[in-house]
Order: sequence, then C-alpha cells, then structure tokens
Amino acid sequence: MSNLTALGRYQALADARGQTLAQLALAWVLRHDAMSSILVAASKLAQLDDALGALKAAPFNTAELAAIDASLALA
Repeated sequence: MSNLTALGRYQALADARGQTLAQLALAWVLRHDAMSSILVAASKLAQLDDALGALKAAPFNTAELAAIDASLALA
C-alpha cells in the first residue's frame, strides 16, 4: 500500500469521526496511557484551536483502532 493510500484511509476515518486529520493523529497519540503530553507547533491561532479539538474526540472504538493499525502495518 502506498503512503497516499494509507493517508486516504486515515482521512476517511477522521471524516467519519468528525475530526480533522491532525485531530485524529493527536487523539491517537494521546490514547496511550504512557503518553502524558505532546508538543504541538502552531503559527496561527486556528492551528492551535484545531489541535485542541483532539481533546474533545470520542474514544476510539475497536474497529477504528484496527483500521489504523492495519494501515500503519502496510504503509
């Protein structure tokens, strides 16, 4: 699978969750119990607002995590 194909799958999942791709990525990283913080760089207030939107995301369900893990393994 190409990286573009994997990216398309992530975008579709983000869309289905009502998130931006950045929010999906941040929520995925923050779901790990060992992860206490992440560094986010923003040059515009809108980018920071978008990143903070990841905190409002519903928890990932099993199917979503399986889809992300499958795409990561093939990318």
